[in-house]
Amino acid sequence: MILSSTVIFAQEEEEKKLNISGSVDAYYRTNISADDKAIGGEYLAPLTSFANETGFALGMANIIASYEGEKTGAVADLVFGPRGEQAITGLNVNQLYAYWNVSEGTKLTMGRFNTFLGYEVISPVGNFNYSTSHLFSSGPFSHTGLKADFTLSDDFSLMLAVMNVTDVDNNLTSQYSLGAQLGYSGQYLNLYYDDKANLGFEVDYTGGFDLSDSFYLGINGAYADNEGNGFAGVALYPQLKTSETVTFGLRGEYFSQIIDGLDDNPSVFATTLTGSFIVEDLIIKPEVRLDAWSNNEPFLDNDGDPSKSLSTFLIAAIYSF
Repeated sequence: MILSSTVIFAQEEEEKKLNISGSVDAYYRTNISADDKAIGGEYLAPLTSFANETGFALGMANIIASYEGEKTGAVADLVFGPRGEQAITGLNVNQLYAYWNVSEGTKLTMGRFNTFLGYEVISPVGNFNYSTSHLFSSGPFSHTGLKADFTLSDDFSLMLAVMNVTDVDNNLTSQYSLGAQLGYSGQYLNLYYDDKANLGFEVDYTGGFDLSDSFYLGINGAYADNEGNGFAGVALYPQLKTSETVTFGLRGEYFSQIIDGLDDNPSVFATTLTGSFIVEDLIIKPEVRLDAWSNNEPFLDNDGDPSKSLSTFLIAAIYSF
């Protein structure tokens, strides 16, 4: 039996899958303990929130095109808008990579991919809290290079990578970085090293536990050092699901800057309470946040005087497709 070219093409297309997905988000934010008016063109906001504007503001539009063949595929992840532009290096590209499933337990990926370090990502769909942590804003956002993922067993996984220095697409210095991740049952130990070129060295633990059917606890801890400068911190993410459409979550984070030669390093304790209300593909997230620094006064109070703390409220609308 001879198949027509139309039938052959249809069979080939069944083996290859093109998928388009993404999200859009917008928000309203106001300061509780300070004036909303911008000073010198800068909004008074938590130093890491990725939702810095006051009043009604835009987050980002995220469009992801993925093409999956029998063993190979590609992903183009594009972002537009203030939230995304703060975490990319240009050309509206968040991720852009091709991959090859060499075997059942080995996958090679080359291009630009989101970081393997940390608990949070830039897309609000991938986070429970809408504003982001200090750990997220201090660590890498994305990497450009080659990585190999290995499935060692049902519980263990391993990733090894050679990359440009973090968040660098065009390598003009001939400097590179190395990355590794060891996973066990949803718990991940991550390592990054670039020989003092940018971040230096970072070790990171990311994981979580289902303590009951409705209660989840996420955990993130990290330490980074580059010749005596870096950061250290830990964040807990307890989340309580009260129904199929309603969840409440708290992020408690302690974060310290490490500055060479300084005995009393600045540190902050940030608490963020977020609600998640799902209506079809729309998520409404009200959020209250308090950042309190130990020995730094990066904020202003309602009287315009320097302040160690800032409290804020926002409500975000996130639509995924």
